[in-house]
Amino acid sequence: MLRTFDVSLSVFGLIISAPLTSLILLLGFMNTGSPLFKQVRVGRFQKPFTLIKFRTMKLGTPSIASHLAQSSAVTSLGRFLRSTKLDELPQLWNVLKGEMSLVGPRPCLFNQDELIKERAIRGVFDVRPGITGLAQLNGIDMSTPRLLAETDAEMINKLSLRLYLQYLLMTLSGKGMGDRIRKNK
Repeated sequence: MLRTFDVSLSVFGLIISAPLTSLILLLGFMNTGSPLFKQVRVGRFQKPFTLIKFRTMKLGTPSIASHLAQSSAVTSLGRFLRSTKLDELPQLWNVLKGEMSLVGPRPCLFNQDELIKERAIRGVFDVRPGITGLAQLNGIDMSTPRLLAETDAEMINKLSLRLYLQYLLMTLSGKGMGDRIRKNK
């Protein structure tokens, strides 16, 4: 049933956000010359998939977890996109394709061994990764692997249609935050 909501809401989101998406693409071309960022992430059953986001960091920034990246790598447009969560809009394609859900654990990188281990122990990879979830709404990011995996498992075990819709509404109203960026020294 949640998959039906994923498909319906992602189609709706892609349609209504098309003008904004076009504007961000144009601004992204002017800002970095490459407005989309694609990265292989760990998906359901630990299978790889290519996540799509609007680029928020300079070209050539190492492909590492956000909490390990330097704040100087984030562009001015990127700061705005991250603060408004608009950088996530292209992931609606990942949802439509069935690689992600609107609500679920944020997909990690294959080099995040500790997080992968903690999530595997708790069965977190049995579900599709999501654009938003309980951890993000509570400011828990990938810099605390065990806490993140525990929170993801709690969300999965309790997830209902009511909570799914509640998490979406909380995200759309601006609650939560993305992964922290390391401050420059």
